[in-house]
Amino acid sequence: MMRVLLPLLLLLTAMPAAAQAPARSALGGLDTSAPIDFDADRIEVRDTINQAVLQGSVEIRQGRMTLTSDQVTVLYTRAGDSPTMNRLEARGRVKLVSPSETVTSTTALYDVPARLVTMIGNVVLDRQGSVLNGQRLVLNLASGAISFDARSAGNTQGRVSGRFLVPERK
Repeated sequence: MMRVLLPLLLLLTAMPAAAQAPARSALGGLDTSAPIDFDADRIEVRDTINQAVLQGSVEIRQGRMTLTSDQVTVLYTRAGDSPTMNRLEARGRVKLVSPSETVTSTTALYDVPARLVTMIGNVVLDRQGSVLNGQRLVLNLASGAISFDARSAGNTQGRVSGRFLVPERK
């Protein structure tokens, strides 16, 4: 019995829950000073309002992190001739992938200076087969801390649900 409980308890401590300290992501320690590269079917630059809208099979890459979505709005400021990215707003079939994690949602916001990614709406975190479901996930790219919440703007009573894989008995 103890052989079964110990691995399960270890898995539970590796994944976030409301009463636990935030879990750590494989994206922690990501080189957030790495360039942010993108590919998309189309781009519309709205220079007068410091925005660029990427549409159609959008792929954003920074170091080991890849974000894909139907559309991403880039908000930037101008410092001389060079724009500085402040925020990315992804909408529609959002997927964030690292070497060991995949997170899907309907919306994602990347606050570039704060190094925070917030994923909202039907969020599913898959960490090598162990899965958590909820409505909001906040990922601190500098520390790797993850906070997961089931509450949403319209539902303050939600619950995080999930499934943890149990190692096979040897």
